Amino acid sequence: MTEPLPFLKMHGLGNDFVVLDARAQALELSPETARRIADRHRGVGCDQLLILEPARNGGDLYLKILNADGGEVGACGNGTRCVARLLFEETGRVEAKIETRAGLLTGLDSDGLVTVDMGPANLGWQEIPLARELDTLHLDYAKGPLSDPVAVNIGNPHVLFFVADAEAMDLETLGPQIETDPLFPERVNVGLVQHLGGDRLRYRVWERGVGITIACGSGACAAGVAAARRGLTGRRVRVTLDGGDLRIDWRDDTHVLMTGPASKSFAGTLAPELLG
Repeated sequence: MTEPLPFLKMHGLGNDFVVLDARAQALELSPETARRIADRHRGVGCDQLLILEPARNGGDLYLKILNADGGEVGACGNGTRCVARLLFEETGRVEAKIETRAGLLTGLDSDGLVTVDMGPANLGWQEIPLARELDTLHLDYAKGPLSDPVAVNIGNPHVLFFVADAEAMDLETLGPQIETDPLFPERVNVGLVQHLGGDRLRYRVWERGVGITIACGSGACAAGVAAARRGLTGRRVRVTLDGGDLRIDWRDDTHVLMTGPASKSFAGTLAPELLG
């Protein structure tokens, strides 16, 4: 590609994205190119790249999600909120249907915030997936000071460790060790969950292919589901991440709703030399 490529920079609670519109003209990015764009020193910098493609199955569009390491993932809650906001502005509607590798996700305008139906919480060991059959409510797994986690898949695999103090854990060291453990054949997002009392949770996350991020929407959903499964909270919780708060509602039909902000930062063009 020799022409500059327009992009939009957005974030959800600081979980930041480079948004590329490939609905009118197809765009294929190699993992190497994605890594260059995501580089915070030599590129634009982001946790994920969001590529808007033509709808395939009746939605408003198809959302392709690339992590900062260039690997494709199934879902991104904060990113889906951002794309839903763009669709609200484009269409004038208050509902958006966004196709992803994890399925069709619905976004709703919620008085300035965006609510996304992230689909059902998947709890079976094969759905996570795990390398062998284990109880996903009390996973027989430990790493250093962390043990007895809950495993949940919300479009992406998550393993959640309940801790007395989420700030005290060395997530930067433990995160990559757990992410790449053979028990998780597709790697895994690693969450630390602290119950603050009532229906309040504190959540920190190591995202597979990215590292520590200040917010992870699908991870916040997984934390809410894990806490409810353990009987620590009800099915509606407020999750505090490094970047701010999300409202999580695990409905009786097993779908998980996530509500939070979606913000624009700036627009620009990617230079040809960045694209390769």
